Amino acid sequence: MAFYGAWKPYVSVAQRRQKAAQEVAKRQKQGKGASPVIIEGRTIATTFWGKAWCENLEHYSDYESRLPRGRTYVRNGSVVDLRITPGTIDALVSGSDLYEIKLTIAPVPKARWKSICGDCAGAIDSLVELLQGRLSKSVMERMCRQQEGLFPSPAEIKLSCSCPDWADMCKHVAAVLYGIGARFDEEPQLLFLLRGVDEKDLIVQAGQSIPVASRAPTGAKVLGGGEDLADLFGLDMAQDSVEEGKPERKRKPTVKSPKAKTPAVSKPARGRVHPKG
Repeated sequence: MAFYGAWKPYVSVAQRRQKAAQEVAKRQKQGKGASPVIIEGRTIATTFWGKAWCENLEHYSDYESRLPRGRTYVRNGSVVDLRITPGTIDALVSGSDLYEIKLTIAPVPKARWKSICGDCAGAIDSLVELLQGRLSKSVMERMCRQQEGLFPSPAEIKLSCSCPDWADMCKHVAAVLYGIGARFDEEPQLLFLLRGVDEKDLIVQAGQSIPVASRAPTGAKVLGGGEDLADLFGLDMAQDSVEEGKPERKRKPTVKSPKAKTPAVSKPARGRVHPKG
């Protein structure tokens, strides 16, 4: 459909896919390379970080009307190239023509990131656990909290597309936003790169939250005079209880020393004793 000659003729899905494949081959031949978004089936994102990114987008009413077309475009392979760098996403999307998309995302404010690290301290044991999204419900809620979490709000995203659509978020931009979620499935660390923070800060904060005594090396593992074996080895060692107001019972010795032999004492005979002579 044309509107004052602004819109180009409709291009079918098959034509878009063919154009996308041709562009990828062309860029690779020129040495530019391409990083297309490839979706298997209808599910765009399958891991924690990918799904959390997509769900965050869908919670904003600003994007509600445009996102469905973007899902269609990313599923049919129209995102020819998508590259994520600190604060920036550059992409190419195949539509009626090949369009250039640039998204600029503000870094996470330092105060917010510090708050996130503080709130999650001690709840994230390793970097692998973090990137795989194997986190407790409370940590996930904190990381994904709107306006206060790790994901950007619409106000923190600047959108740009070379297509003739006047809307800030056209279907090509929406496809790229979903493509970012799919990319996080493969490389979740890109989320932290995009937002300008270091995911290792969360692990460092977790280490600092552990009491010093439990983090200190044991040295030569020599017990001090006042150390308690029960506490050290986690043993429930039995102790004699002392009842209030009663004297403490002494333990019986575990090894008995042999008794000294005493001379036998004869007992006096029963009955009367007659004096001599």
